[in-house]
Amino acid sequence: MISDLFFVAGAGVFATALRNYGHPVMFRLGTFGLVVTSFLAGWLLGGSVSLGVVFASTWFLMPWVEILTSVRKMRLPLKRSLEKCPPPPHSRFPGFEELSDEMESAGFEYVEDVDWKHDGARHFYRLFHNSKKRTTGAICLVEQDQYSFFYSTFSSRAIDGRHFLTWNYPFSQTMHFLPGTQLNRVENDFDIEELEASHQTFLSTLELQVHDFAELPSESLREQTERDLHELLEHNIARGILTRDGAEMTRYSVRGMFFLWTQFLREFVRFS
Repeated sequence: MISDLFFVAGAGVFATALRNYGHPVMFRLGTFGLVVTSFLAGWLLGGSVSLGVVFASTWFLMPWVEILTSVRKMRLPLKRSLEKCPPPPHSRFPGFEELSDEMESAGFEYVEDVDWKHDGARHFYRLFHNSKKRTTGAICLVEQDQYSFFYSTFSSRAIDGRHFLTWNYPFSQTMHFLPGTQLNRVENDFDIEELEASHQTFLSTLELQVHDFAELPSESLREQTERDLHELLEHNIARGILTRDGAEMTRYSVRGMFFLWTQFLREFVRFS
């Protein structure tokens, strides 16, 4: 029994080490190792192959706890008006000013701070613009009760309407992007300079030049961001991910809940 315990513990440590190795193949092998470790725990320590199968399957069923208890009750406003606001204090967003300084050092001009709020949640955006590169940047903070996270984005919009987005959003996407959007997702430990360099490499790989992008006056950034948020919701309603809940609200449909589940699985095995 003791030897089985050490064997299971060793398998778990090895699987975790593979996931932390930093290579996508190793990450997926580590993910497979965690599932195997759970099976071994049920089989060797619980004495039942069936129990092992149950333990292994919990990795794939756990997201439904959050989906059924929280997401199912969530309501999202169809209209998200961005209002000017003060920046978050250091206690709520340590390192925010340093990120802003990095953004300006990368050649991006500060435009304004805006946010939208609903039901205890706050989405904050500090907007930037680089007229020479015809690219916008943003530092974003999402707050929900006691939970918060931040990410940064760089965005270029082609004259033909295509949208090229680079971000270090730490989770899988929770909705379908608008048609014509191409995403370049990078690791969330990238600093601003690395993120912006990745965006330029992304555009170069697609053989896009500055003259291919639409000029966007900095004073219209807020309106552009509002329009993008609204069109994103309308698109996901049309795709069946969201469904209307009255005249001003929307929520995740059953199809949308399954979409979130598949997104978790993609993130778990790092397919994207």
